[in-house]
Amino acid sequence: MTGPGSQWLDDEAGPIVRSYALTRGRARPATGEPFDMITMVSTVARPRSGSPGIGPEHLDILEMCLRPQPVAEIAARLRLPLVVVRVLLGDLLHHRLITATRPQPESGTLSKEHLLREVLDGLQAL
Repeated sequence: MTGPGSQWLDDEAGPIVRSYALTRGRARPATGEPFDMITMVSTVARPRSGSPGIGPEHLDILEMCLRPQPVAEIAARLRLPLVVVRVLLGDLLHHRLITATRPQPESGTLSKEHLLREVLDGLQAL
């Protein structure tokens, strides 16, 4: 198995390193940022060599987010639980290596019909 995050997986044994080891026992981002699944993450800087608290997973995220990526996509590509990715993103935000942008809600309220049409269009696009 190759790709970001694959160094933590073994095809036969499954996950080798538990999630809490990647986050050093943390279950929430230190920044308090909630990182919704649709929040767009972009890399704005590279860490200095030997930056404390920046591990290989952080570097994978920074490489991935050279082009803006939603949090859900980052978790899927790294094959890590969403809670773990949120903690890692909090670390990167704390070090000012990423920006996190939430989509702005459209002005006005969506009708039920419009919302269902959007969901249907999204499903058909899959």
